[in-house]
Amino acid sequence: MSSQRLFAALEDGATSPGRRVAIKQPARFRGEWEVRRLGELGAFRKGKGIRRTELRDTGFPCVRYGELYTRYENYVTHPVSRIPMDVAATALQIERDELLFAGSGETAEEIGICVAYIGEEPAYAGGDIIVLRVSREDPVYLAHLLNAPVAARQKARMAQGDAVVHIRSDHLAEVEFSLPPLSEQRAIAAVLMDVDALIGSLEALIAKKRAIKRAAMQQLLTGRTRLPGFEGEWGTRRLGEVAAMASGGTPLTSVGAYYNGDIPWVSINDMTSSGDKVVITTERTLSRLGLDNSSARLFPAGTVLYAMYASIGECSIAGRPLCASQAILGIQPGSSLRSAFLYYSLTWMKRRVKTLGQQGTQANLNKEMVQGLFLSLPPLPEQGAIAAVFTDMDAEIAALDRRLDKTRAIKQGMMQQLLTGAIRLPIPDAVAEDELSR
Repeated sequence: MSSQRLFAALEDGATSPGRRVAIKQPARFRGEWEVRRLGELGAFRKGKGIRRTELRDTGFPCVRYGELYTRYENYVTHPVSRIPMDVAATALQIERDELLFAGSGETAEEIGICVAYIGEEPAYAGGDIIVLRVSREDPVYLAHLLNAPVAARQKARMAQGDAVVHIRSDHLAEVEFSLPPLSEQRAIAAVLMDVDALIGSLEALIAKKRAIKRAAMQQLLTGRTRLPGFEGEWGTRRLGEVAAMASGGTPLTSVGAYYNGDIPWVSINDMTSSGDKVVITTERTLSRLGLDNSSARLFPAGTVLYAMYASIGECSIAGRPLCASQAILGIQPGSSLRSAFLYYSLTWMKRRVKTLGQQGTQANLNKEMVQGLFLSLPPLPEQGAIAAVFTDMDAEIAALDRRLDKTRAIKQGMMQQLLTGAIRLPIPDAVAEDELSR
């Protein structure tokens, strides 16, 4: 039953009081899957050449083996790289529905990662790519299957090398799997591509929302654009004039009594991995003994935590009293500065601040540098209104991020079920009659 017929049946039942609608369950694919080896599906070829220095902005589309790891996932329609005619003349041409395998890689677990080429125009494959043309199977289905754990474990066992791992075409030929009929392959591939389209649309929407936020920060945090109801001049102050600041500290890790208490202790990793501007939880905690017998200090709620080493410019707001490592500067706003406004101002400055870091084994800031940062400051009510705008934007982006993560997890679960035959899909109307007649 198509979705249109299903909705029509539901609507008819809803408008007929007392009538019970019996919805016919769609037929599902049936029958046993066939055990096959990859080498039975076609002949292997090897890509040629295409160095990074030979890439151009225009020309013929090509795929380089490193892009199988970094650019594409399971299939590619429009290759991002281009080569001129003279390079294409010596490279291996590939056609639609061919499978591309990475012949080299850094780990055995990822070796032989597979991407189906489903572009309309001919393209070219670079060196260290193994190409397999399949004519009687669905290439998108096969790519998902050959990247799944059952195939990845087999490829890992066949991998050779240490610093650089390799796999040969004769090894790939021995990869074994269960394969459904072509019609079921196509149905599964279509479902997975539909989910990919949803993931892609969410990624694009998140990128758009973040770009809108960046543009809004440039306007609102400089006073170029004012929110309704606010007027008057802004002031410019050095951060050290409107906030107090001090570094955190780390008690001796060799003294067990200093840890596992009830005082949160924040590291830079907690700030960069939390996904939230307000730090309220952390895995590591200090005891009162650790606080009293070390350089650690307790920062009150509302303190802006600022990364001074490594991930310089990252910042968060303490959602409760806590301690932080010496790599973090605790900034406590004075009476003319709101914590949330300072947080967004420092976030907007991040790119510029990264260029100020002292160079050594790793980039770092010092307290004097941060004290010297200039802030454009409106009155407190306008600071609060501006911060509220960005808080709402952050909440919207966070909700989209959660939806994206959930959609990706759903796809992983679908793959685990559909690629093993644990769940069989309903037969599409277009092929139902043919399937049921078998």
